Amino acid sequence: MSLRIYNTLSRELEEFSPLQPGQVRMYVCGMTVYDFCHIGHARMMMAFDVVQRWLRASDYAVTYVRNITDIDDKIIARSVQRGITIRELTDEVIAAMHEDIGALGIEPPTVEPRATEYVPQMLGIIEKLEQKGLAYRSENGDVNYAVRKFPGYGKLSGKSLDELHAGERVAVLDGKQDPLDFVLWKAAKPTEPADAKWESAYGTGRPGWHIECSAMSCATLGETFDIHGGGADLQFPHHENEIAQSEGANGKPLSRFWVHNGFVRVDNEKMSKSLGNFFTIREVLQKYDAETLRFFLVRTHYRSALNYSDAHLDDARNSLKRLYTALDLVVPAEVAIDWAHPHAARFKAAMDEDFGTPEAIAVLFELAGEVNRTKSPETAGLLKALAASLGILQGDPRAFLQAGSTLDEATIQARIDARAAAKAAKNFAEADRIRQELLEQGIVLKDSPTGTTWAAAQ
Repeated sequence: MSLRIYNTLSRELEEFSPLQPGQVRMYVCGMTVYDFCHIGHARMMMAFDVVQRWLRASDYAVTYVRNITDIDDKIIARSVQRGITIRELTDEVIAAMHEDIGALGIEPPTVEPRATEYVPQMLGIIEKLEQKGLAYRSENGDVNYAVRKFPGYGKLSGKSLDELHAGERVAVLDGKQDPLDFVLWKAAKPTEPADAKWESAYGTGRPGWHIECSAMSCATLGETFDIHGGGADLQFPHHENEIAQSEGANGKPLSRFWVHNGFVRVDNEKMSKSLGNFFTIREVLQKYDAETLRFFLVRTHYRSALNYSDAHLDDARNSLKRLYTALDLVVPAEVAIDWAHPHAARFKAAMDEDFGTPEAIAVLFELAGEVNRTKSPETAGLLKALAASLGILQGDPRAFLQAGSTLDEATIQARIDARAAAKAAKNFAEADRIRQELLEQGIVLKDSPTGTTWAAAQ
């Protein structure tokens, strides 16, 4: 079975084949760096970390570009508020971002362009758009994109211009000919700091957000590439506007596949800074280990909404313990994955169907059950090797199981003695209940002719 990916542009699962055989070029919209990453950001970066890992596991050479937006209204406001330069602020936040996502095992992209490094390329695209009649200069000094002059506008969001127009309101003195038009170049304001301004043929100013990604993606991957990704909230207007800019300027499709991950939700609302219901990665890692958070993010399909709560993270940790418990029973052998093996084949089929991590993880639990029954080093090795493509189960099992133990040895032994008494009384239901109770707390019991011992604690 070949890889199929859901394409937001066609709203269908499509068989994937790259423009160049064996080579995949992928661009993902990254962070606007003015504050710490929250779990919504982690979800997006994790989704495409899994995508690029699976593409590499499928023997593709991947050029993965994930940009950094380092000039923006919020960045300017935060730098002024803190009394530091924009560069000082963005360098600080980028370093924190790398630390946070690195803790989650999110691999760095091949290229990580910063918007401020590509202003000449942005101006080049704007000039092309102006020459083609798709951009115009406003009286207030801005340069805007004329949406109604681009015939394909709305094809990604699936909305007509009239539908989009119905939800728009004209801002007073915004300099736009149409409320749907968006800014390509913003004229500088006297109150803005000097490092927020660039000189151009359009006057002193700075780029709009949408033009940044058009310039960075085309400069690093070419005018047409294989996959463009990002959060579902970017589908409109950001990605719709990228298409209008890039395809309007170059006359070529920007990306063959458009891939969007689902929202993280808290109490049935999207997690976001604007709503104030967000949790930063740093806050969560004070309570939960990084691999538990990774597993929590990976086990839900990337296009599905993800419900965030402590209860869901607790469940993720207990599930991860079950997998690590199997690897703690026997030292895994070093194995090369034989994709013809029944478990490996089912894992591959799941991942080849739009990166189906829930079904792939179900296969890992099947393998863990096999390890528990057979104590086979080869089966344990296959479990670990398959899990590597998701970035999990690569740590020391004993260390993971013992981390954060809240039960002392006396308490554990008391429960073991109570279980032995229940077995002696032939109350096997109670004995099983005690075993399960301990397992849920990370305590693995091992029965032998000489008695019962425990392997790890949480």
